[in-house]
Amino acid sequence: MKKNVRETVREAILPTVTELGYRLWDVTYSKVGADYHLEITIDNDEGININDCEKVHRAIDPIIDECDPIEGFYYLDVSSPGAERDLRTDEHILHCIGWQVEAKLFAAKDGRKSVVGTLTAYENSTVTITAGEESVSLGRDEISRLNTLYTEV
Repeated sequence: MKKNVRETVREAILPTVTELGYRLWDVTYSKVGADYHLEITIDNDEGININDCEKVHRAIDPIIDECDPIEGFYYLDVSSPGAERDLRTDEHILHCIGWQVEAKLFAAKDGRKSVVGTLTAYENSTVTITAGEESVSLGRDEISRLNTLYTEV
């Protein structure tokens, strides 16, 4: 079975990104207007700045060229996941336990279309969000979008 662009690139650059001291947050390949973009999102505990993005870009560009997963022209973008980030994978969710999040639901639950609070647990594909005294457990299949919320410290 042939791997898709995202999987091929992730596998090729993960060792280098990790060796440079960053977490590989995400890899996306999409068409924006008439152009194709390969976006590499990196993170670390100290935060990401433009120098970090440039350092990773220079390191991974030849690796991607060598494995050649994309036919034709594309833009390579390296960025931070930002303060309000989508949590799409198990790793993303586990990393953000203790953060403020919003879970948007496919269908209303207890009269609500979204749940906002602190991500307090993730186990067996169940996300637990706590707001004050109330904890809400949601299956991943109930959540259409889960993202962190920016809060001033």
